[in-house]
Amino acid sequence: MKTGILKETEDPRVALLPESVLSLKKSGVEVMMEQGAGTGAFFPDEAYREAGAALVGRDTIMQEADLIIQINPLSDREFRELRKEAVVITMLNPLVRTDIVQKVRDLGLTVFSLDMIPRISRAQAMDVLSSMATIAGYKAVLDAAGHLPRFFPMFMSAAGTIKPAKVLVLGAGVAGLQAIAIARKLGAVVEVFDVRSEVKEQVQSLGGKFIEVEGAREDAAAGGYAVEQTKEFEEKQRQLIFNHVSGSDVVITTAQIPGKKAPLLVTKQAVEAMPHGSIIVDLAASSGGNCELTQNGKIIQHNQVTIIGESNYPATMPSDASRMLARNLMNFLNLLITEEGTLKLDFEDEIVRGTCVTHQKEIINERVKSFID
Repeated sequence: MKTGILKETEDPRVALLPESVLSLKKSGVEVMMEQGAGTGAFFPDEAYREAGAALVGRDTIMQEADLIIQINPLSDREFRELRKEAVVITMLNPLVRTDIVQKVRDLGLTVFSLDMIPRISRAQAMDVLSSMATIAGYKAVLDAAGHLPRFFPMFMSAAGTIKPAKVLVLGAGVAGLQAIAIARKLGAVVEVFDVRSEVKEQVQSLGGKFIEVEGAREDAAAGGYAVEQTKEFEEKQRQLIFNHVSGSDVVITTAQIPGKKAPLLVTKQAVEAMPHGSIIVDLAASSGGNCELTQNGKIIQHNQVTIIGESNYPATMPSDASRMLARNLMNFLNLLITEEGTLKLDFEDEIVRGTCVTHQKEIINERVKSFID
């Protein structure tokens, strides 16, 4: 079997590392790397060549590979030109990009989306979303600290005492929990809001103060994500958040609902009530933002408050982001590649079936199907 790793067009990360190539070669898999695929993440072509990969052009991979891997989706043209026998592994974001799902279904392609790996204990080692969210939470705090015109920790000196910064984290998922941990390590006082009561203990164990609003809807089947709330709850939530945002030096927002617009948590009025020089980092920028004023991919100022709309912090740490992705991916490939180095799609396996978006002109993932049908 031939596996091809493509170079990302606008992303410095790479799907597999030289050590991954070695593991695949031991299983009898032939690996083709697009030239320069790893250079943005500081893994040179020579390292892949020494590991046993063939360095080739993109067209060769598209024409010859049985299994094609790229972190971000292929272009429409590339999907159309693929051999029908080829299997694609990518991060399709299928609950949002339903247009792509319909196109690859109609083309009869077999496409796996790593961002749909079921959030079950057996799949934890394959969870690319958690890996990337860890980076996002870490970088969000460092970015905020770099923009904040004051210290994070308390300082006592001959010049007097500097009070610690107050950080508010909205959403205590993987990114939020990492943000709490880093902000506390930097010496900030951290408050945390989340509609899921089960995360309270985790927040407190990291040194954060948990803010609760009574009456939240929770759904154990949501895979650890928040779910949509009632209008009454949203109004109570918005008022409580307003009170805490207005007294914070840094607000980091992480709340997202898969397949839907990010919930509005920080209003324009709340931003205008914040101290001048404060920072908002909105990790939900690409899905509409948790802050009313967020602009995806931009840093703006409003009323002397800096608002950072950034949803792709992992691309700013390409080496370790690629390392984490590669480990997740290799664990997933172990379910698809036999000991003889052949491809086996076992749709009886809930991870394989849950990650597969389309196969033989059908939508396989039930959740994706419900968004389209």
